[in-house]
Amino acid sequence: MSNRHLEISRVSSPLRVAFAISRGAKTEANTVLVRLQQGAATGWGECVPYARYGETVESVMGAIEAMRGAIEGGLRRDDLQTQMPAGAARCALDCALWDLEAKMSGTPVWQLAGLPEPKPVETAVTVTLDTPEAMALAATTTQGRLLKLKLGGAEDLKRIEAVHLARPDARLIVDANEGLLPADFPAISKAAADLGVVLIEQPFPAADDEALVRRPAPVAICADESAHTSADIQDLARRYDAVNVKLDKTGGLTEALAMVHAARASGMGVMVGCMVAGSISMAPAVLLAGLCDAADLDGPLWLKEDVANGLTYRDGWVDPPTQALWG
Repeated sequence: MSNRHLEISRVSSPLRVAFAISRGAKTEANTVLVRLQQGAATGWGECVPYARYGETVESVMGAIEAMRGAIEGGLRRDDLQTQMPAGAARCALDCALWDLEAKMSGTPVWQLAGLPEPKPVETAVTVTLDTPEAMALAATTTQGRLLKLKLGGAEDLKRIEAVHLARPDARLIVDANEGLLPADFPAISKAAADLGVVLIEQPFPAADDEALVRRPAPVAICADESAHTSADIQDLARRYDAVNVKLDKTGGLTEALAMVHAARASGMGVMVGCMVAGSISMAPAVLLAGLCDAADLDGPLWLKEDVANGLTYRDGWVDPPTQALWG
């Protein structure tokens, strides 16, 4: 009989500034934190309920609570994959189980998962949606040399031009969060490469992206809202060059690993991404970045206050998590 104990809590973290994308803006990060205690070992997992997929803090906490008996009874991580659907609730439990296993075995997660030995990772840092002038100004004070620009409006090409002029040293990822108009896309994609853009992320709605089968070639196109789990990869490979793997959508590190391997087998590039959240949420993805071409893991930079022993960021690079944090 397992002696595990599950704790579930809601965390509301105010942001330093508003985080704006094409679907709206937010001023706090609302996450669900899971603590699994077994003997002297404690495993942590955190997830971001995402309204885009019908999730709320309450629904996610309820889904985790519904698994209490199985989790406290000793449910294995592999069995969790079939007993819960992909999404934020499974992510928190899956990541907590990885952390607990690492703490109980004395073997770090990266070794348990067969990942490369962790090292500092370059991360994209976001410039949120605003006027071209405001985004250019924000870019001048944004750390690092890989910037992610949020798009979604009539002035999108001007936004890219303004940021490129302000930060000609930077490589740019542009992310429309499904907000680009098909009529505007040819001009943006054609100009993108000359403006320092290395990746265009989710230009069209997930349900209306068939036009990308005939996508232009100059800059790679990356799936985000269209991508959830490894089961999507073969279909996505028809329309996209790369995929953004987010643990909150895959349902945790276990499925994220499967998704990365499936994408590689299909010839796709891979970026590991995040929602706006703190270091416990980000830590598993930082380890996964060792298998990926790019990382977008700046979530903790947006918080007014992160957890103790949080991730360390320096000039657009993030250090691996310490065992005092996760893994």
